[in-house]
Amino acid sequence: MGGKRYTIGIDVGTGSARAGVFDSAGAQHGAHSAEIGTHRAPGGIVEQSSADIWSACSTAVRGAVSAAGIAPGDVAGLGFDATCSLVVLGDGGAPLPVGDTTARERDVIVWMDHRATDQAARINACDHDVLKYVGGRISPEMQTPKLLWLRENRPDVFNGAWQFFDLTDFLGWRATGATARSSCTVTCKWTYLAHEDRWDPYYFRAIGLGVLADEGFARIGTDIVRPGTPLGAGLTPEAADELGLAPGTAVGAGLIDAHAGGIGTVGPEEGPEANLAYVFGTSSCTMTSTAEPVFVPGVWGPYFEAMVPGLWLNEGGQSVAGAAIAHLVRHHPYATAATQDAEASGMSLPNWLADMAAKRADGASAVVLADGVHVVPEFLGNRAPFADPDTRAVILGLGMDDGVEGLVALYVAGVCGIGYGLRQIIEAQATRGIRIRRVVLSGGAGRHPVVRQLLAGSAGIEIAIPAAEEPVLLGAAILGSVASGEHADIRHAMSEMTRFSDRFEPPADAASAHANRFEIFENMQALARDAKKERRFPCKG
Repeated sequence: MGGKRYTIGIDVGTGSARAGVFDSAGAQHGAHSAEIGTHRAPGGIVEQSSADIWSACSTAVRGAVSAAGIAPGDVAGLGFDATCSLVVLGDGGAPLPVGDTTARERDVIVWMDHRATDQAARINACDHDVLKYVGGRISPEMQTPKLLWLRENRPDVFNGAWQFFDLTDFLGWRATGATARSSCTVTCKWTYLAHEDRWDPYYFRAIGLGVLADEGFARIGTDIVRPGTPLGAGLTPEAADELGLAPGTAVGAGLIDAHAGGIGTVGPEEGPEANLAYVFGTSSCTMTSTAEPVFVPGVWGPYFEAMVPGLWLNEGGQSVAGAAIAHLVRHHPYATAATQDAEASGMSLPNWLADMAAKRADGASAVVLADGVHVVPEFLGNRAPFADPDTRAVILGLGMDDGVEGLVALYVAGVCGIGYGLRQIIEAQATRGIRIRRVVLSGGAGRHPVVRQLLAGSAGIEIAIPAAEEPVLLGAAILGSVASGEHADIRHAMSEMTRFSDRFEPPADAASAHANRFEIFENMQALARDAKKERRFPCKG
């Protein structure tokens, strides 16, 4: 390969681990993925195994290196990103069960697990100052509610834990032996105050986790470093053997998966402050960068240097997005037949439906296909801007059409609902002075042109598409390039390795339709909130 050097990005999502090989200009040379198992149970329980996750990472890295046709010694560095799941380890790094005590291998509470809803509500009731940095209300998806749940429901596990890791930081430890935490993970999900370089002991004592403060926060992180900081002495011999790479290969401190997508997308043109990163996958996440801290109710942050060095970050999104669309269409009578047609075409059902929508719209905006059908796709609550984990989906306008036309209408209405949720986040931030030029879209659920056009119209803003085929992987690879010295810092790497390839403007002929539908969307949300109040006070007798 002529001495050329490469970096590897490893992205651990909810269902799989993926790895990609990139050169210093951001071109991808090979990729591979491996599935991750997930255990689900009633009560919002979602668990995984860190050993299974690491095994999937090893398979993905070996496959990516093979696909790229490079030697292990050609890899200068690597970086991890992952979901903000909680990993619980005992002495020597042994897994501790986070639910069923007989399932010791399940040591991960997945980000979407909502077992700690009650704990989150009690934490929010204390109205502590740190909550200002999570939009005023902490989410059960974050780590302190989950830690409180463990202490109250699995005290032996909580007391016996050696380390509580965010999944990204676990992967860095597993690769290098270093227990350093990324400022991204602990600031965004653990209430670390990065702008003051400290944990707030009063918060932990107020919510019932004072033991962590008494210990000097030794189990949740005392060495906090910027993303891309080299970890330890690089890959340990054991980890290098498992990944198929050379010992000592540089490993950069990681990012949450959505934030890696931000690093891999928002660098071009006017740069991070003009470009809102929107990662549209199983869930969706918005990342907005500002020079000064901006407090937006219902939007997480502001977080200092959680993504781009020197900038503050506001983070929003939807608890389910791509998963919401998949869940929505499965309920239609034609879904079984459509799934068979999609599989015969080698496509997922959502992509097949997007193709059907494109054909039926015949050059017009596909929103016309959803006339009279409206969806608020909040199957797992509203992450932003209302920070309400208890709200639920609303569907309006269903008739007796049990054929493909009705299914396509439902699909299009669902995608528009995702776009209207994005629009609410943009508008909530605008009321606090955050002005963006465009949304930069990444993630597997947003690859079809019909989806991109619908999002541009429903959100009312330009949608830009990054040139990188896998921008989340690219963002993780940027961490490896910085850790290895291939690039001086993250901003320099972003400018050298990222660019746009396409743009979708809001279609002028659909503006009126989207304005009307957005008004209906917000009315439906309000109705859902009223209905939720009725659920809380059931009749007795």
